[in-house]
Amino acid sequence: MLIVGLGNPGPTYEKTRHNIGFMVIDALVSRNNANKLSSTPQSELYKFSEHFLLKPLTFMNLSGIAIAQVKNFYKIDKVVVIHDDLDLPFGAIRFKFGGGHGGHNGLKSADEKISKEYMRVRMGIGKPEHKGEVASFVLGDFRADEKNHLEAWISKACEAVEFLLHNSLEDTSSQFTIKQFELK
Repeated sequence: MLIVGLGNPGPTYEKTRHNIGFMVIDALVSRNNANKLSSTPQSELYKFSEHFLLKPLTFMNLSGIAIAQVKNFYKIDKVVVIHDDLDLPFGAIRFKFGGGHGGHNGLKSADEKISKEYMRVRMGIGKPEHKGEVASFVLGDFRADEKNHLEAWISKACEAVEFLLHNSLEDTSSQFTIKQFELK
């Protein structure tokens, strides 16, 4: 299985909402003692057991290029993409197969390069008050109250992905879906 976390490269974006996919991949690398297979200007690729972990480094809107390269080179059938989702409240985790990109440029790029036939781990980041603030919101840091729950949320996403490696998407969804994180 190829597990992809979407994000943008570089320290400027490291802790932003749009990089939650990268954060989950980093945690999975650590939790599973994954070995780094390669690091290029386009991607960082890790492997543990027979599974691959990928961070496309092409910026969000070109993520599909790195995904397609790894998928095709290693002849991988099953792909999971972990991404931020504006349509879900902060801390939500939902699972889905296929569907539209909802304006998410990383998903749009993946759809163009590998089709829509992949599993998704949707990580809710909430919405800004005004539609005109979307870019600054997704490229902004999490609020202090959200940061307090970030580690637990990422850990729960890791548990879900690890469960998914050996179980169906439906079983994973029924066991790990979080509708909303209670911020305290």
